[in-house]
Amino acid sequence: MAESKTKSESDSWQFQLRMTLAPELAEQLRRDPAGGAHQALAEVLRRHRATLQCQYDAFAAYVSKAEQLGPDAYPLYHWTRATIDDPQKQAKYLRAFTVYVDGAEVYPAELAGPLEAELRALVGGDIEQVTKYDTNPANNPQPPKGLQ
Repeated sequence: MAESKTKSESDSWQFQLRMTLAPELAEQLRRDPAGGAHQALAEVLRRHRATLQCQYDAFAAYVSKAEQLGPDAYPLYHWTRATIDDPQKQAKYLRAFTVYVDGAEVYPAELAGPLEAELRALVGGDIEQVTKYDTNPANNPQPPKGLQ
């Protein structure tokens, strides 16, 4: 009788890739999330139906929406507002980009793995780092108490 495999909990996690870029490339890619300012990056993104989102811009959009609709409905409003108001954190997040695949900010391992490998091959020079995160809550830090 064949052994049946059960899906383990870790198989259900989704993944997200993030990149840290040199300031000049980051500024160019904020205006062009398809990666046109870096030919090799643009080709990898195109092949994987991926785009980039500057984390600072995403945080600023979240804060703006929360302020329009009322921050009580946005649990991370205070933490995010404090983050974008801090000059050191602003500089950090202006260089940090989230990789979206087919418009999604998290995606299955079968999409994340090959994309991660191709992005890591580009590290050096203007592309400083590629990091993979999963959706397992145990692996993700929570905002400090009092800033939520």
